[in-house]
Amino acid sequence: MKIDSGSTAWMLASTALVLLMTPGLAFFYGGMSRAKSVLNMMMMSFVSIAVVGMLWVVYGYSLAFTGGGLSSFIGGLGDWGLVGLEKVATTEDGTGIPQLVFVAFQATFAIITVALISGAVADRAKFGAWVVFTVVWVTLVYLPIAHWVWWSDGQENGKSGWIFDLGALDFAGGTVVHINAGVAALAVVLVLGKRKGWPKDPMRPHNLPFVLLGAGLLWFGWFGFNAGSALSAGSTAAVAFINTLVATCAAAFSWIIVEKLRDGSSTTLGIASGVVAGLVAVTPACAFVTPLGAIALGLVAGAVCAFAVGLKYRLGFDDSLDVVGVHMVGGIVGALLIGVLATTAVNDAGADGLLAGGGFGLLGKQAVAVASTLVYSFVVTFAIAKAIDLVMGFRISEEDEIAGIDGTAHAETAYDFGTVHAGGGASVARPAPAPVSDGAAKKVEA
Repeated sequence: MKIDSGSTAWMLASTALVLLMTPGLAFFYGGMSRAKSVLNMMMMSFVSIAVVGMLWVVYGYSLAFTGGGLSSFIGGLGDWGLVGLEKVATTEDGTGIPQLVFVAFQATFAIITVALISGAVADRAKFGAWVVFTVVWVTLVYLPIAHWVWWSDGQENGKSGWIFDLGALDFAGGTVVHINAGVAALAVVLVLGKRKGWPKDPMRPHNLPFVLLGAGLLWFGWFGFNAGSALSAGSTAAVAFINTLVATCAAAFSWIIVEKLRDGSSTTLGIASGVVAGLVAVTPACAFVTPLGAIALGLVAGAVCAFAVGLKYRLGFDDSLDVVGVHMVGGIVGALLIGVLATTAVNDAGADGLLAGGGFGLLGKQAVAVASTLVYSFVVTFAIAKAIDLVMGFRISEEDEIAGIDGTAHAETAYDFGTVHAGGGASVARPAPAPVSDGAAKKVEA
């Protein structure tokens, strides 16, 4: 099969864009955290890149995207280590890209999925326990669900993951990434418990410019996330690109309108959260709906998620940075609205939803995919988190939490607060006292 250089170039760029999303997430989450835990929060995203990137090459890709004895549920180890992997991945126009480009592209999806979970446990998770959780969770939760939804070997023997075979649609990760990460975050939160002082003590974002920077980087990278999932620079990528733009615009606007009507003011945190909610919701649907359908989807998702983030106070679970309210709820909204808004006039590889005359069949399939992801991810994640908590402890001590996890876990602080003001009003760092030898000390005493 001929390798298309244009599509290969687009996929290399898309892979870089999606990888950029995880540092973007680090800024987004870091800005929402308190000053004494921002480094730990950002570190959890960066270590996800380090760990999952290696794991993906060793066995992750093989289990997610190859066949095996239980090929409907999990892949095999035939491509472990990527030894001799010289295959060509087929694109929509019948040409191809090198398989290793596809491997790298999918690695970035696995990386950001586990990083998303970290926002729910800000301020209180042991860093070493988080690293262990990353390895086990990706292996037991992410890889099977990715295989269910995306793997197909139809050209050779007609086998595929069971959700793919069902006919449920998820173009770029509504179930695999967002619902999966969101419900997993809920499970881990229930194991770790609430932060000290929550919800009575104010735990406001310490750096809203960081939040806006992170949201902008996420939006920029998300074009690779969604349009790159077409695997070629063609018409499907084009519709995914425009839908990613307009759905996000609609969700951001919808969120701040809800804030204005409910709270009396629209906030920077609100518009940044609305951006992420729109990106989440359009992810599974971006290649299956019209641009007008994407706007409608975004308007619904922004409003629903704006209300959903407040449920943690009513239900009593401390989801620190609203992972459940944005990613789980936004992912559910996007996945289900495919069953309403999808049309084959946009993509004949999809199906017609309710409004396009397709009846309730597609909506039912979407509901099965959503429910299966919710149940499997929650149950297995809860078991993983509970086991880690019993074996090595998942939560830091109360004293370390009060002091700040940056200093206790990483021996660093993000900001130097040890400053004094010079006579002219300039802020200067206070120099550390010079060491005094025993001999000098005796002279001073004399």
